[in-house]
Amino acid sequence: MLLWVLQALLALFLPMLLAQGEARWRGTPQAHNTTQPALLRLSDHLLTHYRKGVRPVRDWRQPTTIFIDVIMYAILSVDEKNQVLTTYIWYRQFWTDEFLQWNPEDFDNITKFSIPTDSIWVPDILINEFVDVGKSPSIPYVYVQHQGKVHNYKPLQVVTACSLDIYNFPFDVQNCSLTFTSWLHTIQDINLSLWRSPEDVKLDHSVFMNQGEWELLGVLTQFQEFSMKGSDCYAEMKFYVVIRRRPLFYAVSLLLPSIFLMVVDIVGFCLPPDSGERVSFKITLLLGYSVFLIIVSDTLPATAIGTPLIGVYFVVCMALLVISLAETIFIVRLVHKQDLQRPVPLWLQRLVLERIAWLLCLGEQPMFRRSPGTFQDTKTDDYPGSVLLPAMGNHCSHAGGPQDLEKTLRGRSSPPPPPRETSLAVRGLLQELSSIRHFLEKRDEMREVARDWLRVGYVLDRLLFRIYLLAVLAYSITLVTLWSIWHYS
Repeated sequence: MLLWVLQALLALFLPMLLAQGEARWRGTPQAHNTTQPALLRLSDHLLTHYRKGVRPVRDWRQPTTIFIDVIMYAILSVDEKNQVLTTYIWYRQFWTDEFLQWNPEDFDNITKFSIPTDSIWVPDILINEFVDVGKSPSIPYVYVQHQGKVHNYKPLQVVTACSLDIYNFPFDVQNCSLTFTSWLHTIQDINLSLWRSPEDVKLDHSVFMNQGEWELLGVLTQFQEFSMKGSDCYAEMKFYVVIRRRPLFYAVSLLLPSIFLMVVDIVGFCLPPDSGERVSFKITLLLGYSVFLIIVSDTLPATAIGTPLIGVYFVVCMALLVISLAETIFIVRLVHKQDLQRPVPLWLQRLVLERIAWLLCLGEQPMFRRSPGTFQDTKTDDYPGSVLLPAMGNHCSHAGGPQDLEKTLRGRSSPPPPPRETSLAVRGLLQELSSIRHFLEKRDEMREVARDWLRVGYVLDRLLFRIYLLAVLAYSITLVTLWSIWHYS
């Protein structure tokens, strides 16, 4: 009878003992000492038999989806020469680890806690454009929720390669991509998805440092599947960082000084064309612009694939200054007074003093120059002793001048000629007066020729000035229009 009672008790308690042994072997909460802190019991429960080298799925056919997000914090530097962009971002990702799940009621209602990153499986998500290791702080922990969601947040200093287009400098807009992908796992093992909506990512400027040279326009997103020829397919998530340069500093330090120098060059045309000061003034201006280009050469971005438009602008401005100097030299040479200067050709007078002057609305320009004979007849009345000057002209134009003069005087019933010594003195005096008259006529004739060339030079100077001014205005309007379109596009 006693043996039967013992067998019955053994049969009754044996299943309970086996259940407790199985619970102890599985590491269930009931097998642990309830006096330990809940976090320690939960950590032992999750990590005792965890294998971080195995992708955390119960069905290997199901891919692990990684949800990623990027928040732009700052644009640190843009190296146009090396085509490198340095940014500082807040990177967030989460995925579901099926081996890190628990019931919060068994562990003092703990719904999430942090564990070391090195203790669990972490996806190998990298940025394809990485060219250098940034100075990013190390974050050794991740958050795990009771459903198995692992949240990995970390700041990153990203040094990436970017194709920078500096043609529109300083009104350029750059578009650089950050491509997140698994370096090894195909899309059958690891898939990527966006954590937030594309609109939220694009318009999120909440933490961006907006006081630097660059302005963040938005962060665009795109998911695509990438595969090389003859290889498997990989998942990629692209973040396009669109930034725009603030041009105020460059406009003040580069554009305005150049514009001022060009304005001074245009004002230099107000100097008289027959003055040599205009040549020295424009040479000084050209030298000053050359020094200005040397100073700003270090400010301009330098690349091997192209030249910014502002560099072309500076070169064209210097070319315009050279053209202005050449035009000034030509006009000064044209109106320069010379003793052997030829008279203005008739065709040039009609072309310049009539047609071009009328086209430029300069009023009537005196074109006709009096002939030497008329000039001499007019000038004869301007000197004392004009009664003797016609006789002096006849005397110089005949071979026997003194004899004819004596015959003329006798024909007029004049008194007998003076003695020979007196006659020689009078003839010498007449010759001296004739030489003085010819000298004065020649000087006035040269002055008249110089005045004609001066009138021609003045008209041509106005013509070339207006052509130069139109060229500068057209060039300036074109550049301002292009830069405005690029800046507000």
